[in-house]
Amino acid sequence: MQLSVTFRHMDSTEALKDYAKEKVERIKKYFPDPISGHVILSTERGYQHTADVLIQLHNGLTIKGHEATEDMYSSIDLVMAKIERQVRRYKEKIRSHKEQQHLGEVPIIYKVVADQSEEADGKLPKSKLPAVPPELQIVKEAKFFAKPLTAEDAVMQMNLLGNSFLVFKNATSGQVNVVYRRDDGNYGLIETGSGEESTARAEPPKEAKKVKSAEART
Repeated sequence: MQLSVTFRHMDSTEALKDYAKEKVERIKKYFPDPISGHVILSTERGYQHTADVLIQLHNGLTIKGHEATEDMYSSIDLVMAKIERQVRRYKEKIRSHKEQQHLGEVPIIYKVVADQSEEADGKLPKSKLPAVPPELQIVKEAKFFAKPLTAEDAVMQMNLLGNSFLVFKNATSGQVNVVYRRDDGNYGLIETGSGEESTARAEPPKEAKKVKSAEART
């Protein structure tokens, strides 16, 4: 297993590095090589000790975890406990998953914008605002690739990442889809399409009791 440990805003120690490696390498008992991992240990405001773990499996799936406590050893313990729970939950599905590289990936640009209008700052009541579009400022931009997955595998990957949604390329339809976690604990599936294209849809994630599926047409 290839594993690297990065220290940010704190002094690096061999004791912490060895402890993190020992904990993360336990993942090897579940899956075969090649497995790569990256651990980032950092402190915030002088007392918040944060552990971020990213693990890339042999079949293209990614596992991610984040924990923060007032003790770095506790943060490492908690984040790996969280990851192991997810691994045990999906162990058989992860083992049977095969990366579908022949279907290709779709480049996606992700942007976060901030509302710079005075209303957002609380300076003017909504009724007194001029009828002009609010000023928006891009505060973060990232590019990633939507991997080909079935809807069910997309739900699994979303949970392994600890995210509330996941953009992916539907392995059945070839279209860009989004799975997301609903407020009621179930999962939703958004399918994209254009014009009079076929409305063929991927199977709903089996883990969801009810999956709301909406097709966004352009």
